[in-house]
Amino acid sequence: MKFGVKYLWKLPTYNPALIEKLVLRYNLSFPIVQTLLNRGYETEEACEQFLFTSLEKDVAHPALLKDSLKAVERIIQAINNQEKILIAGDYDVDGITSSALMMQCLLPLGARVNFFLPNRVKDGYGLSIKTIEKAATSKYTVIITVDNGITAFEPARLAKKLGIDLIITDHHRPHDELPEAFAVIDPYQTGCAYPYKKFAGVGVGFKIMSLLYERLGMPLPDKVYELLLLGTVADVVPLTGENRYWVRHGLHKINATESLALRVLKENARVAKPSLSSTDIGFFIAPQINALGRLEDPRQGVAFLIGTISDETERIGKVLGQLNEARKGIEKKVLTDVEQQITEKKVDIETDTIIIAASQHWPSGVIGLVASRLVGRYCRPVILFHITSDGIAKGSCRSIPEFNMFNALHEVRHLLLSFGGHSVAAGLSLKVEHIPALKEHLLALINKQVKPEDLRHKLTLDAHLTLPETNTKLLSDINLLEPFGCENPQPCFLLERVSLVEKPVLLKEAHVKCTIFADGIIKPVIFFNRPELMGIFENNIHKPCAMAVQVTENYWRDKKNIEFTGLDVCI
Repeated sequence: MKFGVKYLWKLPTYNPALIEKLVLRYNLSFPIVQTLLNRGYETEEACEQFLFTSLEKDVAHPALLKDSLKAVERIIQAINNQEKILIAGDYDVDGITSSALMMQCLLPLGARVNFFLPNRVKDGYGLSIKTIEKAATSKYTVIITVDNGITAFEPARLAKKLGIDLIITDHHRPHDELPEAFAVIDPYQTGCAYPYKKFAGVGVGFKIMSLLYERLGMPLPDKVYELLLLGTVADVVPLTGENRYWVRHGLHKINATESLALRVLKENARVAKPSLSSTDIGFFIAPQINALGRLEDPRQGVAFLIGTISDETERIGKVLGQLNEARKGIEKKVLTDVEQQITEKKVDIETDTIIIAASQHWPSGVIGLVASRLVGRYCRPVILFHITSDGIAKGSCRSIPEFNMFNALHEVRHLLLSFGGHSVAAGLSLKVEHIPALKEHLLALINKQVKPEDLRHKLTLDAHLTLPETNTKLLSDINLLEPFGCENPQPCFLLERVSLVEKPVLLKEAHVKCTIFADGIIKPVIFFNRPELMGIFENNIHKPCAMAVQVTENYWRDKKNIEFTGLDVCI
């Protein structure tokens, strides 16, 4: 371990003989092979499994999903009999892309299909009794949930009573029991034989539509792969295994043929790169779609994604860009409010191992994003609540890898009205007066399960790097590790004994740009949102230091440059 200014560095291990063997085998740069080894790919077989994805190797048959055949046969029956089908989605990017994917697949088959996405404020999360009642009144006989439904116990019972066949497709962790639905497709449910579990909701929906089209002997519409890509990256599920294959496949397709929607989103975000990466999707494209569900009616998102009329797509796209900018402002205000509570010791981060805060003035659509920022800043679990007018606290949780939030909420379920989600991201609701008891119970669980060092910012360094190794070959080899995201982050390299050769520059009051020298080479480094480094660098010009960096491409006026993004420094 090494202590940086902000992070505790986990240094890369080094096995020269094995690195040299794999370098010769695959003609890869030394730092990239070291990265593979430090990430657990220690044999030729493991390296090939990761580097070279394929349909045959990485993709299992959708019929292995429990209840998938039953669901598909019922959908075919509904299409043949011209029964009305309702897609019940969610208001985030995963839910919007899942709904769009189902519509894109079912409409060409002649299905009488429509969709419903709840309004975050008016309707709340997931399938509701009100939705079931409205569907029954409108003569729907089949409802397919996407990205929700695994905890819809009461709505499922009502659907069964009213003669509606409910097909649940979800990717969230089930509770101890399952809803009484016609079919439940969720890879995490007990008895599901599907080997890969870590899909987004759009991934589960995609598998069902794949099976449907296979049964009908037809190829899936090309648009499906774009929707699968957007939902998978935006929902921050692991980019491993089958997800990795489909994201790679989707990136290849969208970079070969750009859709109307993507063109508009790229223009909104001022993305000038000739091709998009998973990082571009996650940072610049997906948040614009997400803004609809966070601030207004998400149904326009589906029309935008699958629309073919240029004027309408551009109109909705302009709205998306405006909403995303408004979302940023609201998010900044909520973050400032929480920081004020921390300053005033209403939230005491010196003694509390979890941050819990609540307000009537925080929109429920942004508190999850702010919670993520606070986890990144303070390295501890965070729950932020929106307080409704009737005294209900609706919360978004984000956690650290060492503390399973879903399991923790299960332990305190006697205090909750509802909960669901994953180990590091979940949602819940409870009466406001139960928040202190919730905090007390969660503090006890965290203090029992989490060690003090788990609450420190950590940075895992993948490989050693020298300035002469930073060339186009390295950049090309880094691209072989793409797509980057959850459980497959962009490599972080260790630069040792580099020196600052001139005074650093502070850009926009937030970003520090400096110039380093080693081995006869000079390179620029920029540290984003690290203004505290200015004084440290000014006091250590010409002195050797170590830096943790990422290697990036910068496009400026049609020119491509190799640059460093600094993450931390050790003086």
